[in-house]
Amino acid sequence: MITFIQIVLSLLLLFGCFFILVGALGLVKLSTFFKRLHAPTKASTLGVGCVLLGSVCYHIFLGEDPQPRELLITVFLFITAPISAHMMAKAALSLMMEKRPTLPGHETAKEEQLPPPRPRNENEERPSDERVATRPDPTAPTE
Repeated sequence: MITFIQIVLSLLLLFGCFFILVGALGLVKLSTFFKRLHAPTKASTLGVGCVLLGSVCYHIFLGEDPQPRELLITVFLFITAPISAHMMAKAALSLMMEKRPTLPGHETAKEEQLPPPRPRNENEERPSDERVATRPDPTAPTE
């Protein structure tokens, strides 16, 4: 039984170290801000979580109480990592309005090499599937 617990704790530490390494390499090697933001927030959170879980299980295995320090680190990590990643992504998107990536399915006619749309008369009805913008353009100059 002791050997099984040691193997499980070793696997938790190995998985944790692997994900921490993947997160660190992703932070260094990926090209854009959004790709670099994804690597440490996902992989490193899982890696540090595995290491802390292994540490807590080790202390329980020894018959000691889990350290409050380890439990607090785990709670703060899983609360703050997604929130900070979300706030950094929102800030980056608001700073890069003109370079914002297009959503899938919203390519322009020029990118798809389609002919320009024909002018429409005011009396002509719109097709039901045509969408109308309801918000003003935030990049338009104000009067």
